[in-house]
Amino acid sequence: MEGLSNNISNSGNSIRKKHPMTERNPNDFYFIKILGQGSFSTVYLGKEVETGSEYAIKVVKKTTILREKKAKHIMRERDIMIMLTFKTDDHPFITTLYSTFQDETNVYFAMTYANNGELFKYLQKLGCFDEKTTKFYSAEILLALNFLHDNSVIHRDLKPENILLSNSWHVMLADFGSARMLGDNEVANGNDDKKLETKKISSDRSSFVGTAQYISPEVINGDKFGPETDYWALGAIIYQMVSGNAPFKAVNEYNTLKLIKTLSYDFPQGFPTISKDIVQKLLVLEPSKRLGSHGMGGIESLKSHPFFNGIDWKNLTNSQPPELKPYLPASAGEPAFYSDVYCNNTDISPGLNDAQMARLMGFNEFLQDWQNERNETSEFPKKEESNVVAKESSVFNRKTLFARCEEEYDAMMKKQRLEHKYHRFVEDNLILKSGIIDKKKGLFARRRMFLLTEGPHLYYVDPQTMEYKGEIPWSKDIQTEAKNFKTFFVHTPSRTYYLFDPERKAEEWCQAIEAVKAKYY
Repeated sequence: MEGLSNNISNSGNSIRKKHPMTERNPNDFYFIKILGQGSFSTVYLGKEVETGSEYAIKVVKKTTILREKKAKHIMRERDIMIMLTFKTDDHPFITTLYSTFQDETNVYFAMTYANNGELFKYLQKLGCFDEKTTKFYSAEILLALNFLHDNSVIHRDLKPENILLSNSWHVMLADFGSARMLGDNEVANGNDDKKLETKKISSDRSSFVGTAQYISPEVINGDKFGPETDYWALGAIIYQMVSGNAPFKAVNEYNTLKLIKTLSYDFPQGFPTISKDIVQKLLVLEPSKRLGSHGMGGIESLKSHPFFNGIDWKNLTNSQPPELKPYLPASAGEPAFYSDVYCNNTDISPGLNDAQMARLMGFNEFLQDWQNERNETSEFPKKEESNVVAKESSVFNRKTLFARCEEEYDAMMKKQRLEHKYHRFVEDNLILKSGIIDKKKGLFARRRMFLLTEGPHLYYVDPQTMEYKGEIPWSKDIQTEAKNFKTFFVHTPSRTYYLFDPERKAEEWCQAIEAVKAKYY
């Protein structure tokens, strides 16, 4: 472990002599909550004890560095971040490094804190973005890449999770753990990834968790890469912002990589023509033929694509970002819809000891909704995970919430158990309303049987395969919003659900959900 400490300390000494950084240690910060977790690190929100300033603090265990043989990667990440920090002059679209330090257990990177979180979070909550928002954030991402590439840095892991939003809602590129410098012999020869990626594809089919959907073919193959690698990822992100899903999505990461290598993806109906054109010119297997490559006119050719018409590149940093709000694009003869509905821990000591780790592990915002919805798992929810606090909690009161007496409730349940084909999906709860609804996300839709029950619960099931697919999480903050006879929104704190009732009973669904909410909250 001592050798590792010396290596990490020495790696940045020459840079530190030219660019002295703030000397800190873990006890100089309060560790407030977990911001994110990766394969080899955890990022915390830290507040500096002396100044009260907030930072994102990336923590990597030294045992992990040794076990995974990541010392070289950690040193390279630190050197790239130090270099960028002193070249950015506070570039608005790049996270910078405040301090690096270590203790006996961990290596720490204290970086810019983007307090509005990941772009990924808003794609999950809203489904997709409208044309104006997609164009704006794509342009800011491109300017950030322009800066990186001008400084000979290739990000290589561009994805919505690594695109952060500052307090002014502008983008900030983060996580340079996979970044490489142009001119590095390993980059020039492709050696840095040749053995690594070949090993991952053949023997570790889950190695690309979270990243596989945006990784370029040349990185998968271990070939030489350059700025075009990041432009591929930009194309995949534009596709997702427009449509609601990433272009390459399979049952596992291994099969996702196969889709990428064969360029196997489709555009859903309603995908705008100009957006489709830029995506097609970015998602090109041959890097030299990718829009933005040197052979295709460089980055200026990319910036001049009609997709970016109206962007004031020189003043983009001073532009007002579009408001992020629930949005359902036009599809299937229905118009586009917008919505205006939106839905302190003081027991903290400095440092990152076992007690603070136990406290931090309790922060799980968005976890329940993410588990229920991201992959539409077929597993049934556990009853103990319910976060509902009912007004009436006894067996007697439960039975009379939706029936005039216990006998009537028992009769309704007996009939439901015998006759309702979806009873097995509702955990023996009384079904109050059910019906076929299209659950939409961007330009994609899935037909589901929705089941509103006591509890309260709002389950949904695939009516073709008769598989349980998920449940809209309940809380006192759940809200409904009817847009017309067919379309209605259900807003939860972590996501808006866009629902389409072919029977034209959207208002009835809203009234039923609100009535059930009134019984419990």
